[in-house]
Amino acid sequence: MNINKSSQISKFYKKTLKDRQEVVKDWIDDENDFLTLTQDQADNMIENVIGLYGLPFAVSTNFLINGEEYLIPIVIEEPSVVAALSFAAKLFREGGGFNTSSDKPEMIGQIQILDCPNINNALKQITIEKEVLLEEVNNLGGSIVKRGGGAKDFEIRQFNTDQLGEILIVHLIYDCRDAMGANAVNTAVEYLAPKLEQITRGRVNLRILSNLTDRRIARAEGVVLADSLTTDEMSGSEVVQSIIEAGVFAEIDPYRATTHNKGIMNGIDGVLIATGNDWRAVEAGAHAFAVRSGTYSSLTKWRRDSQGNLRGSIELPLSVGIVGGATRVHPMAQLALKILGVSSAQELAEVIATVGLAQNFAAIRALATDGIQKGHMRMHARQLAAAAGAPLEAIPLLVETMVAEGAIRLERAKQLLENWNEEH
Repeated sequence: MNINKSSQISKFYKKTLKDRQEVVKDWIDDENDFLTLTQDQADNMIENVIGLYGLPFAVSTNFLINGEEYLIPIVIEEPSVVAALSFAAKLFREGGGFNTSSDKPEMIGQIQILDCPNINNALKQITIEKEVLLEEVNNLGGSIVKRGGGAKDFEIRQFNTDQLGEILIVHLIYDCRDAMGANAVNTAVEYLAPKLEQITRGRVNLRILSNLTDRRIARAEGVVLADSLTTDEMSGSEVVQSIIEAGVFAEIDPYRATTHNKGIMNGIDGVLIATGNDWRAVEAGAHAFAVRSGTYSSLTKWRRDSQGNLRGSIELPLSVGIVGGATRVHPMAQLALKILGVSSAQELAEVIATVGLAQNFAAIRALATDGIQKGHMRMHARQLAAAAGAPLEAIPLLVETMVAEGAIRLERAKQLLENWNEEH
């Protein structure tokens, strides 16, 4: 969090790239130039490296979360997302900002036990030996345990299958503190596997963490004032109703919910990538969580409050970390965390949930009023102008012309560029 600084930055999008960098340097009190990942660093991160693949690194403004100011780092290639987030955060700010909460950073490690000669005896022996086993796991050491985390409990699930007979699944509940925790959890369950085989006289097959981190939920909510939603064609109350109708559509229909939740992940994934977190794991957990009722549904809810304003909320599992993994070696991930100013993995999860709620609001507000393409196609026109080879000074003219004509196509951008070149 950042004291005595405001994320309300007037016309940030109109500033030059250099000026935006200076604003962020002032935000983080760092005069050093932004560092990027080097090829040597990349070569030590994954195998078979042949180069680097760049994506835009941006910041979204106006976020007020639990009374604190945040700039939100986003890495994404899709146009309109960052601008939509900043606009959404501005409207939520007028309604008092976002409020958040989250669960302890507990992960689940799964151990699959088959061929137990006596299931009831196996269950009894696991219960008897539980405290000893947990202590042994935590004696493996590590910074997580020193910080108060580590193995906390067992949960046992029992399945009876036609193919494999009776199966025991032992869940190790592991508090990861400020780490995402995959390595710690996987190390713990691999240590426990032979111990559980001895105790149960069964056979362990898989021992691996679960990415359905439903013990690690983050929540965010906020209010958008109805008056701020008024358009030339619709009253604020009508926009509130239209957004609620869109939200309920996503709650009841998986076809709509899939696109609805994809919009949520546009914002969430952008922060996960920026901070060096495992966006694939969070995606998997979020979509599994969305189907927990038996039908795939929305991760957000939109309702009208007693004053007639729009209230939105989001709830989803978010297993993220601020230490270890890519955050330790990727300079841009370190920069992103510095910009955020978060002090714990729980705080990061809450900020990310807020971004998901804001992005969802921006998308369904556009759908419920002007339609999604109006703002998106302007940004698409900028991409096409750049793809046509237009110099920076020509891009605004090409964009305005294509938007005015409703002809946002690469061939039209090339024609307009030819005209511009002839005149210059």
